[in-house]
Amino acid sequence: MMNEDVLENTIKVQRARMNLTQEQLAEWVGVTRKTINTIENGKFIPSTKLAIKLARVFGVPVEELFILKD
Repeated sequence: MMNEDVLENTIKVQRARMNLTQEQLAEWVGVTRKTINTIENGKFIPSTKLAIKLARVFGVPVEELFILKD
């Protein structure tokens, strides 16, 4: 049986740190608020391009924003 990796993220924590709403963050990276919500809740894995854009907004490495758990 294969062990499935889980991708967790710290977007909600980073948003709170910068006092940003989902709507504001979505506008900054060019997606909808719903997209940000589904990423935060682990229901959608963003493209590499979007992951990099998000990391740049928060000024953190992609690996700090998205954590691969096995």
